[in-house]
Amino acid sequence: MRPPIASRTLSRLARRLFLPAGLAVGAGLASLSPAVVPAARTAPPAASEVVPAVRTVSPGKRRDEVVDVYDRVKAAVVNIHSERTVPGTADGFNASAVRPQQVNGMGTGIVLDPRGYVLTNFHVIDDVSALRVRLHDGAGMPARVVATDKEADLAVIKIDPPRPLPVLPFGTSADLMVGEAVIAIGNAYGYEHTVTHGRVSFKGRDVSLNKDTGYKGLIQTSAPINPGNSGGPLLNVLGELVGVNVAIRAGAQNIGFALPIDFVVGRTAEMVGGLAARQRGGVRARLGLTLKDAAARDATEAPARRAVTVEAVEADSPAAAAGLRVGDVVERAGDVPVVTTVDWERSLLEKPAGAKLPVKVVRAGAGVDLELALEVGPKPAPAGAAEVVWRRLGVKVQPVAAGVVQRAEPALRGGLLVTEVLAGGVAAGASIRPGDILAGLHTWETLRPDDVAFVLGHKDFASFLPLEYTLIRDGAVKKGHFGGTP
Repeated sequence: MRPPIASRTLSRLARRLFLPAGLAVGAGLASLSPAVVPAARTAPPAASEVVPAVRTVSPGKRRDEVVDVYDRVKAAVVNIHSERTVPGTADGFNASAVRPQQVNGMGTGIVLDPRGYVLTNFHVIDDVSALRVRLHDGAGMPARVVATDKEADLAVIKIDPPRPLPVLPFGTSADLMVGEAVIAIGNAYGYEHTVTHGRVSFKGRDVSLNKDTGYKGLIQTSAPINPGNSGGPLLNVLGELVGVNVAIRAGAQNIGFALPIDFVVGRTAEMVGGLAARQRGGVRARLGLTLKDAAARDATEAPARRAVTVEAVEADSPAAAAGLRVGDVVERAGDVPVVTTVDWERSLLEKPAGAKLPVKVVRAGAGVDLELALEVGPKPAPAGAAEVVWRRLGVKVQPVAAGVVQRAEPALRGGLLVTEVLAGGVAAGASIRPGDILAGLHTWETLRPDDVAFVLGHKDFASFLPLEYTLIRDGAVKKGHFGGTP
């Protein structure tokens, strides 16, 4: 069962460099504007881990724990810059001339994988038409949204860095102490790489935005969190990630909130696992394996020991065929050291259907080498149609069962699940996002990618513009038009 938390995202702040102290939302919360500490590239993939360690610096010295942590983790945090299109506002005199406006946003991301998979808040990327990321060394590049969890206010975006990026070590929020020192890194009000520090003010704080929306179980901190810190790391003095900064109290001083990392790990693993399955051309593969995260600490000042154990193995499943057993501790999958279920799921990223994944486990104190065959997904759509849809609309899609669509509209016969949206593409400009189900274009249903390609290639296509779409979002039918020309 998922831990209770956030049902909806925080409202967005105006995206300007200078803003009021905070914008009130519901009970006085303001969302954090996208913030960022650019993630630098580091050496080879095998070395792309930031390692927590027992501190060798002493409080009261110039090079204290804040300096030490920042130096070690700064390259694993990135700046996110976004653009949104918002409706124009009539001034009462010239309403007919009102045009939509481009609004800039900012946010922070945490590197999950050396290949450029980055974790941030959902509200940082919600309804954006373009995304760019800047690394700690100043390099900038476009980003695209690849997975979302609106309920948890989390999302994964992808960049294509020229070199592997370092990855932040996950600590645990279970043993956080009220009064413990913590450090935040983010793009506060557009000032990149801003470092602040404070204390854990409270654990398990429930925050209501309105009667329908709220977060549960947040970490409250006195480390200054500002618009621009959204999606950025909250770290302990060992440099471990203990939370993801998400909200502030408007009008207050040093009252900020973060999602606890033990909650974030489970929800992020679900997102990454679903993405890996879609990359293989199907729904999430049935590996027949249930894994469990565990965290402990030998001493207060020692790094957290995280581990992933096998909790269940289905009979006649790929996991059973590989020889995995209940109680096995997963140590490595492919070339990824596994200490959280996020690591396990990211080891499956970019692996083709039918690939064999080397897995090393510890069983009864001894290492055991196994090989897991990744389940072959459904036959992918014809390459020609999929390529047309991606090139013209900027989306990747896969068919869904008719019943999924008919729960929202019984008259429909099926649709296409949007699995990826190209930042800056036509679909992104129309606010289409992963998880939407495209059910129609113009006057045609879209049951297969070929149907979309048929509409886009129709001899009378010019007369269809602006091209109308029908989609299912959150169980409801939504209609709209593509603003650009596909």
